[in-house]
Amino acid sequence: MDFQGIIEIVGSVIDAAGVAAIVIGVLIASVIALVRLVRRQGPVYRPYRRGLGRSILLGLELLVAADIIRTVAITPTLESVAVLGAIVLIRTFLSFSLELEITGRWPWQKAPAGEPQTE
Repeated sequence: MDFQGIIEIVGSVIDAAGVAAIVIGVLIASVIALVRLVRRQGPVYRPYRRGLGRSILLGLELLVAADIIRTVAITPTLESVAVLGAIVLIRTFLSFSLELEITGRWPWQKAPAGEPQTE
C-alpha cells in the first residue's frame, strides 16, 4: 500500500470517529435526559442541549482534522486547499455558535468568577 492509500484510510478512520462521536454523544445525552425526566431530577432541556452541543463540537473537530489530513497529504492543490479553507471557516463558525449556545459566552471569553470551567 502506498502513502496516499494509508493517508486516505487514516482520514476515513478519523471521519468515522467524528461521526461516531456525534452519534454516541446524541445517544448518551438522550439517555441521560430521559433518566432525568423519568426520575424528575431537575431541569432536563438545558443539560440535554449542552450534551448534544458538546458531542457535535467534538465530532466537528474530528471531521475537520480528517479533512486537513486528506487535503494536505493527498491533494495539496490550490483548489483543494481553498475548498479546505472554506470548510474550516464554516465549521469554525458552527463551533463558535455552538459554544455560545452551550456556555452563553464566546470561546475567548473567561467564565465569570465562581462558574466552573467547561473544559
